[in-house]
Amino acid sequence: MSLIPIIILVAFVITGVVILTVIGIRNPGGVAGDEKLLQSRLEEFSAGEEPLELRKLELSQPFSERVVYPIARKLGTVAIRFTPQNARQSIEKKLELSGASSKIDPTMILALQFIGVFFFGGLVFFVLNIGSLNWPVGRKLLISLIFGLIGFYFPQLALSSQISKRQKEIRKAMPDALDLLTICVEAGLGFDAAMAKVSEKWESQLSMAFARVIQEIQLGKVRKDALRDMADRIGLSEMTSFTAAVIQSEQLGVSLSKVLRIQADQMRIRRRQLAEEEAHKAPIKMLIPMGLLIFPSLMIVLLTPAALRLFQSALGQMFQ
Repeated sequence: MSLIPIIILVAFVITGVVILTVIGIRNPGGVAGDEKLLQSRLEEFSAGEEPLELRKLELSQPFSERVVYPIARKLGTVAIRFTPQNARQSIEKKLELSGASSKIDPTMILALQFIGVFFFGGLVFFVLNIGSLNWPVGRKLLISLIFGLIGFYFPQLALSSQISKRQKEIRKAMPDALDLLTICVEAGLGFDAAMAKVSEKWESQLSMAFARVIQEIQLGKVRKDALRDMADRIGLSEMTSFTAAVIQSEQLGVSLSKVLRIQADQMRIRRRQLAEEEAHKAPIKMLIPMGLLIFPSLMIVLLTPAALRLFQSALGQMFQ
């Protein structure tokens, strides 16, 4: 057995130990101080009741939040120092579009990319070395590098898939949401109250976006700025058109209910056009599975009897 995979694994372990040691040196006593501060805060909030223990509170959390996420964030903090500014901004923008910016920060994505490179690349290189393949080292390194790049870009691909899924859900829900807004406005509610009512009675990605707009308005942001920020966070042309129409109707004094009804009709027309477009794409998408799976089976079923008859006739002529 070659010593190369063992040396690589030892190098990975030493690198991780050095990184964690440097982080600990740069933040000496930070964990103990944070524990004391958190314990004192818990005692303040639980005054008059049974005091909460920090250890029990930590053990009640899932293993991923206690161990995995902190280590990943530390690795992401190290990786973000070597990441260009435009790459960080691109990750932040994708997190906003995916609706996961409140759950995942850019450091987690960078940590997943960092782990993906070494995990997939190192794992493939290790498997190739312990196997019976007598490939040159250069070929093994090239294959490991390809799998490392796949592991590096996998979090980005997952984010892009989540963005597409979220936008499709919002586009599908917009006409019905605008109908509800129209009914609420015609019933006498203001636009802010109508959005709050829709977000309260309906659970979807769009209602969550409406709820965030209401929170921002309550915190003092101007309505048009909150609506534009919502359109930027969603990234759909339909949402941009809707927010622009609402802002323009407010500035010009046009009836908001009429604007909402017109927007709902336009959204339905756009949704029907997209459905027709997908229906027209279906035959083209079916060509590959038909060419690879269905046509060969049909050819076997249709041509096998003719081939057998030709074979029998050829054998008969040979023995005559």
